[in-house]
Amino acid sequence: MTEHTVRPDMHTDPADGAGPGPEGRGGADGSAMVTVTDLHRSYGSGPAAVHALRGVSFEIGRGELVALKGRSGSGKTTLLNLVGGLDTADSGRIVIDGTELTGLGEDGLLALRRDRIGFIFQGFGLIPILTAAENVGVPLRLRKADPRERDERVALLLELVGLGDHAAQRPDELSGGQQQRVAIARALANRPKLLIADEPTGQLDAQTGLAVMELLRSVVRSEGTTALVATHDPQLLGLADRVLELRDGEIGETSAVGAGTAG
Repeated sequence: MTEHTVRPDMHTDPADGAGPGPEGRGGADGSAMVTVTDLHRSYGSGPAAVHALRGVSFEIGRGELVALKGRSGSGKTTLLNLVGGLDTADSGRIVIDGTELTGLGEDGLLALRRDRIGFIFQGFGLIPILTAAENVGVPLRLRKADPRERDERVALLLELVGLGDHAAQRPDELSGGQQQRVAIARALANRPKLLIADEPTGQLDAQTGLAVMELLRSVVRSEGTTALVATHDPQLLGLADRVLELRDGEIGETSAVGAGTAG
């Protein structure tokens, strides 16, 4: 896959990126993008309670792409939902870009998700009746962005993900890999500080999935974004800066994978 480089008109924030990989953890100001401390989340009560997370703690530095692996039922999606402000922990602490989620009400969480977090899901989540360009532009319309700036940002992102010539096509006219590229572009529309992806290649064949993961790594670098990606594919894990492993609701060893060749 062709590497995407930073263009002069592309948004970058020097304060965000201390460079790729674990050596950049903490960013220019020494703070992490994501800090999770002693996180617990259970469903149900009594003997039948399911303890999805049991005291999870970790940090993600600014500019890192961190993969989250674990068997089905290990708590990956629960953890992503908590970090993304889509669910509430029973106890523990989550800080995103200096903001603690614990003290935020629904309006605050909504603003955080809208302005600082981008989501990519396994099921793409595109609106069928909208074109690729219109799907990418949805978050910008919700923010009432200037139409000219919106159109420029959409065109830039579609070029970035290799779909500049497919702007007018609807989801059912695109392959699975192309739909996921549109979903990636849409997630980046509002220039999020943190990108959260839950099995983004789960519906794709191995070759297409690898290409999408390589693209994700590339655009994370180009956009100066931090990413937390849940995946179980060993080939995809090798593209991450680090790997966090969830085992029965607990974080296991943190692996440094040295993925410099992919980015």
